[in-house]
Amino acid sequence: MSDDAGTVGTPGPDDATAIPVGDAYDVVVGHDVLDRVPGLLRAGVLRVLVVSSPAVETYASGVAGALAAHGLQVHRAEVPDAETAKSADVLVRLWSQLGQAGFTRSDAVVCVGGGTVTDLGGFVAASWLRGVDVVHVPTTLLAMVDAAVGGKTGINTPEGKNLVGSFHEPRGVVCDLTTLATLPRAHLAAGLAEVVKGGFIADPRILELVEASPEAALDVHGAVLRELVERKIRVKADVVAADLRESSLREILNYGHTFGHAVEQVESYRWRHGDAVSVGMVFAAELACAAGLLDRSVVERHRRVLTSVGLPTSYADGRWPDLLTAMSRDKKSRGATLRFVALTGVGSPTRLEGPREEWLRAAYDAVSAGRGATRP
Repeated sequence: MSDDAGTVGTPGPDDATAIPVGDAYDVVVGHDVLDRVPGLLRAGVLRVLVVSSPAVETYASGVAGALAAHGLQVHRAEVPDAETAKSADVLVRLWSQLGQAGFTRSDAVVCVGGGTVTDLGGFVAASWLRGVDVVHVPTTLLAMVDAAVGGKTGINTPEGKNLVGSFHEPRGVVCDLTTLATLPRAHLAAGLAEVVKGGFIADPRILELVEASPEAALDVHGAVLRELVERKIRVKADVVAADLRESSLREILNYGHTFGHAVEQVESYRWRHGDAVSVGMVFAAELACAAGLLDRSVVERHRRVLTSVGLPTSYADGRWPDLLTAMSRDKKSRGATLRFVALTGVGSPTRLEGPREEWLRAAYDAVSAGRGATRP
């Protein structure tokens, strides 16, 4: 990845930046760009289902109004906040709504909200009539830099997170940075976990920007956060353009997710995703260090960078058997073999398959170490 900030994206006439995801679609980043949404739909669309959560009603209504002003028949679907939205019950309800409204293959779904909304709404679009168009309008930092980009969709089951899903690329993604102004600081920090992940796996400049000024990294009105958003989107765009279906390269985007998803499941999704991934990255770094792959200084850099923006780096002791069971169901596992994304250095990801039990336990001991969970 280039360190030249000028290569992050292409500024448009309204100061928006268009970041291409291969030749498939663009991710538009800017302020006050929600009016771009209708223009991303293909000609011939008659009906649009706008899927959103209660927390973003103002933005969802604005998008729905813009679509209606373009002569489209707009239907609304409100889904629960957080991971409870990604259930089979909610999915069936949305399918029924599409059927009753007569949605055809030429119609579309627009998702306005956080990552749970884009995951769920994307799966609805992927599965209805074997695939209709979808446009994502992420309104959280986490969704902007991760969930809304790359075409991954999914719902949860009692056995684990995102075990049911598909790959379904959107027609486009609109990241209106103005929507971040109402986010609580803890939610911004959770989104930064995915940004920091991009720094460790591909773009070290991300880490340097956060280290230089953690406060600037959390300033939704500043240039630093915008550059971080664009850099992380570029990291993901480059990876998914080369490997949409996670056959090889795309697995690096799961850095910190194997342990992080296990924490989410064990905690019944009371932990924010970014918080769990933060601890998951420290676990992965400790595991790589125990395996002799990663220098201790890089492990400690994980802790410094994540702590500087208010993210947790430890998890309560006493849950190892439950976490190990949850990790065994991770989608990267093959048979009885656990597989982790690990680092050999900053910007140098690799795959660690079948790690020794003592390495796993050493990594867990390092992230528990009697400190307890930082936050639910």
